[in-house]
Amino acid sequence: MLIRLPFVAALSLLLSVMSPAARAHQKSGSARAAPRIEVFESSEELHETLQEKPPLAFGSVRTPNLTITVNAAVTYQQMDGFGASLTDSSAWLLWNKLSEGQRKEAMQMLFSPTKGIGLSVLRQPMGASDFALSDYSYDDLPSGPPASQSSPPSDSQLQHFSIDHDRAYIIPLLREALALNPNLKIIASPWSPPGWMKTSGSMIQGALLPTAYPALAKYFVRFVQDYEAAGVPIYAITMQNEPMYVPNDYPGMHMTAREQIEFLANDLGPAFQDAHFKTKIMVFDHNWDLIEYPLRVLSEPKAAAFAAGAATHCYGGNVTAQNELHERFPDKDIWLTECSGGDWQTGKLLQQQARLVMGATRDWAKSVVLWNLALDENHGPFLGGCTTCRGVITVNHSSQPSQVLLTVDYTALAHASKFVAPGAYRVESNSFDQGSLEDVAFRNPDGSLVLLVLNGSGSNVTFNIGWAGTYANYKLPAGAVATFRWNSASSAH
Repeated sequence: MLIRLPFVAALSLLLSVMSPAARAHQKSGSARAAPRIEVFESSEELHETLQEKPPLAFGSVRTPNLTITVNAAVTYQQMDGFGASLTDSSAWLLWNKLSEGQRKEAMQMLFSPTKGIGLSVLRQPMGASDFALSDYSYDDLPSGPPASQSSPPSDSQLQHFSIDHDRAYIIPLLREALALNPNLKIIASPWSPPGWMKTSGSMIQGALLPTAYPALAKYFVRFVQDYEAAGVPIYAITMQNEPMYVPNDYPGMHMTAREQIEFLANDLGPAFQDAHFKTKIMVFDHNWDLIEYPLRVLSEPKAAAFAAGAATHCYGGNVTAQNELHERFPDKDIWLTECSGGDWQTGKLLQQQARLVMGATRDWAKSVVLWNLALDENHGPFLGGCTTCRGVITVNHSSQPSQVLLTVDYTALAHASKFVAPGAYRVESNSFDQGSLEDVAFRNPDGSLVLLVLNGSGSNVTFNIGWAGTYANYKLPAGAVATFRWNSASSAH
């Protein structure tokens, strides 16, 4: 599903639904008046995106239909937010293929909580990934054969360390995003350390040399320090993207659970502690079907002491694996840090992407982060790996001027990111599972309540929203997604 709106029309569409943020704070003339329920709906079949519907009100009548009951007194994880990755490819497109005016409008549309959809999490590759213009790290040594095979080149003191590559367009865009949304949190992940740290001598394939553990810890420290000095604070890092998958055509590195334990316990954790960082360290950063990996890492007390929790991806297994992780380690948090949409998906795409948002958060994720923030009409630029991935927006530069097109991922994220503020808590709500009504609910820091509902059935469904002994009735079309938001000072506690 690609929403082919001209950019100005797309922006106008969004501006038309920005006023609800202010309207959400309006007080009724009577302290006892039922709160007004704002409703925003998207439908693939009806070609609607965040369409504002007539408001609802709670009353005493409960129809015989299904009821989704929201109980704000029962709370679960606190949310960091929703977002994507400003990869080298995404940043290059936004910086080089859009006019300054287009770029500023696109960034506002993505990150502004009042004039856009308020994306609040970005996962930044530390160096090249499969979506980059070239292979690079922050400490690339001059090319050429080593002086001797027994003494391969290295830079253990990081004399060649530099984030200059990112100063061209990645860091300026990150600053723009932070200016638009000061609550934005940035999670950084390497696809590979510099080649000289690895058994392969390259950013492609290989494992971390035992002698390079201290240097890699320094590499993380320098990255956090230099990014912060450049005006971009780092909220968290992961030690290695997808440590159990070693690609052949783009940067990657194999890192076992035992290696991650030793690196975290003996090198990275102490290095962050000595640097007095508040930056969190997440373990794992791979698929749900490999959940034994973080279970093993977090079972080692010395390593676990430095770990805030685990990062997960969606490309294998089932989201319910996050429940196992939470039950075993309830004091450690969970973040979904990567899940790309792409041409391999068939059928009802909006349902699939909305289900991801709902399922991940119902199963304890503090974030739902897709993959590329922006890709072009050819799914690129890419170095290797995925050639059919879909961005949150598409920058079509096949003709001039370029067009910014919103994809189904934008719509799915917007239903959460625009209404669920950073710091919100997931609260209790019952769900009827796939093929019927699926949902998730949140309580914002201002006390407002947000309910996301997906009708995964093949027909229209009328249902009740139950809250505090009152009910509102709504008819949701087949396959549609709706966000409901209402104020309630009484539910804030």
